[in-house]
Amino acid sequence: MNSTKTFPTSAFFALLLGGVAIGFAGIFMRLSDVSPLASAFWRMALAAPFLWVWAFAVSKQDGEADKRTDFTLALALAGVYFAADMGLWHLSLHYTTVSNATLLSNFAPIFIALWMWLAHKVKFARIFIVGMVIALVGAVMLVGPNAADEGGGSGKLLGDGLGLASAVFYAAYQLMIKDARGQYSTARLMAWSTTITGLALLPFALLSPGAFWPASAAAWLPLLGLAFVAQIGGQTVIAYAFAHLPASLSSVSLLIQPLTATIAAWIIFQEVIGPVQMAGGVLLLWGIYLSKRGS
Repeated sequence: MNSTKTFPTSAFFALLLGGVAIGFAGIFMRLSDVSPLASAFWRMALAAPFLWVWAFAVSKQDGEADKRTDFTLALALAGVYFAADMGLWHLSLHYTTVSNATLLSNFAPIFIALWMWLAHKVKFARIFIVGMVIALVGAVMLVGPNAADEGGGSGKLLGDGLGLASAVFYAAYQLMIKDARGQYSTARLMAWSTTITGLALLPFALLSPGAFWPASAAAWLPLLGLAFVAQIGGQTVIAYAFAHLPASLSSVSLLIQPLTATIAAWIIFQEVIGPVQMAGGVLLLWGIYLSKRGS
């Protein structure tokens, strides 16, 4: 769409807000004392009851809006794809650096653009392609210096491959959410997908090395942060925005996650941000802006 009058600006800013919220997921996971897979499970398990309360509270509105409330394959796939994304990403951390895994998992826009082009014959405006490339270059500059500084072992290539595979499933999750959002309300969609993701992650969380249960009452706070900030405040807002925005633009815009994580780590953990990372952050925001103009 070329007219700024018809562009869903509120949905676009909601999407960016959701991306910022998800950007804090890595911070909360770092503060948690349970294993990475356990923290991913608790993120879903603690969020699901509140999402179901919301879903049942708006059941009447769903009926009036002719929204579906039954269970379908689309809901199952959304949960399974998201579980695969999170599981592969956490598994990649055993073999490669956090920076590499984070960077590769954010390559989802490429896979979404390829899918839209191959499966739906979508033709993208040149300015959108330029914006996507600039945003991805910015993401590489933002995360790349940390990846270059950290050593790698013999399994680093496997870890990088798992990180890239997680981007494929994250792209599939975004596409499934985009399709299902037209049939379901945000509340119903997120309640089902979060529950299924949690159930799929549970056995892996129980079997993975590291603690499953938090060691103290205070140790639940980072997990509650994951549930309320990243899952309810992040993924839920993103699901709402997906109903009003193209999947390609949404995916590129979600690259704001590594920028948020970098700034949060600088503020909370005093991690240094170098000039290359600063330039990368500027490029990333510019790329998102150009992609918006081309959508």
